[in-house]
Amino acid sequence: MNLLSKLRYGLIAGMMVGLIQLGAIACNPVTSPDSPAPSVPSPSVSVAAEISNSDGLIRVDPPSVAPEFRNEWPAELEEEFWQRANVAIEHYADEGYGNTSGENEKKSYPLAMFDFLAGNREEAISFLENDDADGSDHAHTEGIDYYFAFTLKGQIRKYFFFGQWLDPDYRQRMFEGAKRWTEEDPNGRSHPLYGNGTGTGGDWSIQRRGGWVDGRNTDNLRAMREVAVYLMAEETDNEDTRQLYKQKLQRYVEALYNIGMGEWDSENYHGHTFSAYLNLYDFAKDPEVTQLAKAALDWMSAAGAVKYYRGGFGGPTKRDYGSSNVVYGSAAARLLWHYFGDAVGDNPEPERDAIHVITSAYRPPLAVVALARREFDRPVEVLATKPTYENWKEGGDEQPAYWETTFFGQTYQMGSVAADFADGDVGPFKLMADNSERGVNYFVVNTGGDRVEPGKREGDQIGQYRNLLIWLRPAADTPFHFQIPKTAQTEIRDNIWFFQLENTWLAIHPINLSAFEAIDISDEKAAELYTNEQTLRATIQGNGYAGFALEVGEPDSHGSYAEFKQNVVERSQLTFRQTLPQNFSTNAQDTVQFTSSTGSTLGLTHNPENELPQITRNGEEHNWSDHFALYQPTEGNAPISLGWKQGTLRVEAGGEVFESSVVAGNEG
Repeated sequence: MNLLSKLRYGLIAGMMVGLIQLGAIACNPVTSPDSPAPSVPSPSVSVAAEISNSDGLIRVDPPSVAPEFRNEWPAELEEEFWQRANVAIEHYADEGYGNTSGENEKKSYPLAMFDFLAGNREEAISFLENDDADGSDHAHTEGIDYYFAFTLKGQIRKYFFFGQWLDPDYRQRMFEGAKRWTEEDPNGRSHPLYGNGTGTGGDWSIQRRGGWVDGRNTDNLRAMREVAVYLMAEETDNEDTRQLYKQKLQRYVEALYNIGMGEWDSENYHGHTFSAYLNLYDFAKDPEVTQLAKAALDWMSAAGAVKYYRGGFGGPTKRDYGSSNVVYGSAAARLLWHYFGDAVGDNPEPERDAIHVITSAYRPPLAVVALARREFDRPVEVLATKPTYENWKEGGDEQPAYWETTFFGQTYQMGSVAADFADGDVGPFKLMADNSERGVNYFVVNTGGDRVEPGKREGDQIGQYRNLLIWLRPAADTPFHFQIPKTAQTEIRDNIWFFQLENTWLAIHPINLSAFEAIDISDEKAAELYTNEQTLRATIQGNGYAGFALEVGEPDSHGSYAEFKQNVVERSQLTFRQTLPQNFSTNAQDTVQFTSSTGSTLGLTHNPENELPQITRNGEEHNWSDHFALYQPTEGNAPISLGWKQGTLRVEAGGEVFESSVVAGNEG
């Protein structure tokens, strides 16, 4: 059956509204691995790009993209963008490039490209044209490395953007290699030297994995592969492969708009997927594919804007490596900073992927920029869901795998996640609070290990209602760890822990926890990253359940810190029904009921069946099955909304409204 999908893309507030019908797709391979290389035409004319240096700023006039596919920015935003771009260019100018062994082009190609922008053109082009260190492994593609996904991302920008400065003979080699590479689907095709590899364990070398292209399927690696194969098939007129990969790209973008991204909001990988789609946006010739690329980038920009805050990246995250709990600690924040800014101080370590941002015509919608800068009415709570990691597998679209709550206050945002299973690479809770010197300060909590490390632990169950949060778990040897800035003022009154940040205040009611103590971080790298943070440890007391209830205050809700403390002490109330250890059973239900200083309530009953607790919010039961939307504010549609399998993303912020829809369907 042929797949027909409709891609509807609408821009409100004076922007284009259109409808594109994507046609039937054929996917028959055309040659065998032993076929001789076909005769090839010359590469198409290089895209027109210009690099200028005026007023002390380097600027790039990127490849032209049709006006209907652009999110136009006003001059002042563009000027801010180029100020930030030059921070990155200056940072990487005159830096050594490295080498092309394995997938080291992940680093070396962007460094050479940055150096080219800085003016060292001859040296940079010479490196980009060097024979690959593993050229014998790539003899079937004219010695060009079209294997490793991270290399592919750089190869695409090298060929299409920097191609006008490459030696014509070298560019012809790239073309001929790509022609052979895409004569049929390279993914799963037996490698001429290594076949299908020696096994799946160990490293990711060609010898180990085999094939004509890196077959890993994380969102970011898959995006690099599928975008590269599509663009090179389109460039070399391998139409069957182009149509096959157009279908793959289409399905991925449909998934974004209907069930979400498996590698959701990753502090480390979000930018890698984003950068791959910048290649597609800039260089695709088929306008339907340019439309797909824009839809993907608009979605990823909006998702990033929810978590980006003044140079930080917070709330729950998938594939969290534990290095993002500080301003500019997240790779995603360091990349999105180029678009969103709104930070204190320049980015000390711009992402190498910024080379794609700086040389691209893409800009996020104005409403998305305003969302990232929190230009919407606050306070507001947004409920969200995320799909299972491998969401393309059977059953992956039946229901969400994670339920997220984010509360945007006037001076902070707090986010937490619930799921029906433990997950070792998920950061389950983060709060970011305004700080005039740093941008934001972080308050982070987790259990296990010797510090605040990512991972949703088995038994940890979290419920959140706006500025209130309850965390409960069965007794275990895993202590609670709390990360707070060293500048925070700490006080204990009536067994309530108070932490005073600059304009945001925390009140923690411990449940069967010892008094906290400050500890040193044994990991040297983490200790250096968090040199301005303090880690507190509290151990579980007794054999029952333990945890805490949290209330967050600020001037808008409580006036002053003194009033906040007084109201919490006098008005808040916590009750806990605990099951004794000898009565533990699969039917045991331990309940925390928390009344805040303002009278709002949150209840959590620990669920022994799975990891989704029973939650009541202001007396109303929170039924997880009633909340499948990818983004849904609890009041109205602002600032962001996207229904489960509804396909229409809406962002409303800063006086701007943006909508983009991707609707999938099978017909005929």
